[in-house]
Amino acid sequence: MLHELLKDYLDAVEQAALSCDGVYVERYIEEILTPERVNLRLRLRFDKGYLLKIHEAVIIANQNLVHLDYRYHCQDEQNRLVFRYDSTPHFPDLASFPHHKHLPDAVIISERPDIGYVLQEVIAHQEQ
Repeated sequence: MLHELLKDYLDAVEQAALSCDGVYVERYIEEILTPERVNLRLRLRFDKGYLLKIHEAVIIANQNLVHLDYRYHCQDEQNRLVFRYDSTPHFPDLASFPHHKHLPDAVIISERPDIGYVLQEVIAHQEQ
């Protein structure tokens, strides 16, 4: 049986995705590896052609939700990078290492954002 914290988290992610206007869920995969570990893969298409790919590996450690790894990749209708948050450890000089944010012309410090925040960021970019 899935740990209650993971269940609540997955429910919250699903509700955040479904509550956005103009978003089509192309893929929603919850890969439950153990009662205390899940991999999440989403592919969300927005009205104006933007695509958001969400990949997370989440566990329960010491009764807390812990993201082992994540990537929130947003691209526009021309498949150009808009932004990507991730935890790949390839920018050790950043203060937020391994967390960072890719922009079209830079990589900046950033902590892991909440998925609801990422969804709102995509919507805001579409409106520009």
